[in-house]
Amino acid sequence: MRFIRYRLGDRICWGRLEGDGVVELSAAPWSAEFREVRRFLFDSDMPTLPPCEPSKIICVGKNYSAHIKELHPGEDLPKEPLLFLKPPSTLLPPGGTIIMPPQSERVDYEGELAIVIGKKVSWGTKEEVQGAIFGYTLANDVTARDLQKKDGQWTRGKGFDTFCPVGPLLTRTVPEGSILVTRVNGEERQRAPLENMIFNPSGIVAYASTVMTLFPGDLILTGTPEGVGPLKAGDVVEIELQGIGILRNTVEKRIS
Repeated sequence: MRFIRYRLGDRICWGRLEGDGVVELSAAPWSAEFREVRRFLFDSDMPTLPPCEPSKIICVGKNYSAHIKELHPGEDLPKEPLLFLKPPSTLLPPGGTIIMPPQSERVDYEGELAIVIGKKVSWGTKEEVQGAIFGYTLANDVTARDLQKKDGQWTRGKGFDTFCPVGPLLTRTVPEGSILVTRVNGEERQRAPLENMIFNPSGIVAYASTVMTLFPGDLILTGTPEGVGPLKAGDVVEIELQGIGILRNTVEKRIS
């Protein structure tokens, strides 16, 4: 099953994709209370929103060995997931514009698979963790790389408004052997099988649940592979994965 979150007039709605149509839902698809409202033809011009409603955005750093080598040469592989947070104010819908802040001279793309939580979980068992994962979407962990290095911690470099594009769809499963691809202006920059992750989605959720309670709608970014690089004003960045589609965003520079 694949789901979308979209704006219809002054309403924000959830829907399930079915053939060439959308079945509108009365609530988020992980809610036990949702019902089917109506069916209508899918319009590709319909403004979609990030398919999540997070109280927090949890991110995993250094989850692909080749990415560690490109940014942290000589560093050992992590023995447990490295977690950090992005504020929900970083969320950006598909088609939205990434704003490069005037404080930074280098803003990078980071294509990632993202997990959407569907059930509350804290210190989850293996079974509870599996049940807590509702589905998957795509994200771009946009990073002011120079500020990340300057500050010595990641809050500012990762936390600017528009620094977390998410979408376009939410799918319950990801096909085995799926490959994550990032392109900038049509040129491929990242390509990696999801199986190259050091920590898999279940392991990430289990670990995170021992640190903080996860709530329905929360978003977890699983880390980026090698090939990260800078963006510039006018760029179009695309992240693609089979079954989820293409997350496409433009880039602008804020002058002041």
